[in-house]
Amino acid sequence: MIYVTGDMHGDLSRITGHAVSKLKKGDTLLVCGDFGFLWDGSKKEEKALKRIAKSRFQIAFVDGVHENYDLLDSYPIEDYAGGKAQKIRDNLYHLLRGEIYEIEGKTIFAFGGGEEEGEIELRKDFSTCWEQAMPSEEEMTHGIENLKKHDNQVDYIITHYPSSKIGGRIFKRKFGEPKMSAVQIYLNQMEEHVSYKHWFFGSYHIDKYLGSLHTSVFSKLVPIEQKEERK
Repeated sequence: MIYVTGDMHGDLSRITGHAVSKLKKGDTLLVCGDFGFLWDGSKKEEKALKRIAKSRFQIAFVDGVHENYDLLDSYPIEDYAGGKAQKIRDNLYHLLRGEIYEIEGKTIFAFGGGEEEGEIELRKDFSTCWEQAMPSEEEMTHGIENLKKHDNQVDYIITHYPSSKIGGRIFKRKFGEPKMSAVQIYLNQMEEHVSYKHWFFGSYHIDKYLGSLHTSVFSKLVPIEQKEERK
């Protein structure tokens, strides 16, 4: 079975705690960005990765805006579930932007990264800003081309940010009128041209079912077959 959750920011309890006890061997946990276990390359971090490698289930994550991209880029790219991904451990993969994967017979379009308003300016002061957080034109084009190969139809979409259409509704209620980012403009095209069953994203740190097509995920583990679960 496939489950989806949100930003972990290197919190090991999110993978070893009670919430994941229902996951079995062969299950997959998808993380919607800001995985956070590849940050400083420390001994503590390596210990955490070794603990994750002992998990009986598989973990696959898209990147967010809080990742060490220099460290992440050092991992090899391999074939994974019908697409390309970076293998971190035997059971841990980084899903690349614009790739389409087939997991348990379900097609999943992945697109990480984003641009959080004020985030770049803030993190430059602490030398923890990576330009790679913002998807490149090449990555965006790659995603469009891959979707065309699938007749613009997938089962699920996994991203860090939502489209501005969906994200604006959440952001406005919390912070006021949002500033639309380039990646959200790109994701708007997904809304307009791609057919999908459900879209999950994690950037807003809210667990909220937003209707038949969208779910904002954070700390909860949500079955990917969201619509069916709520009938």
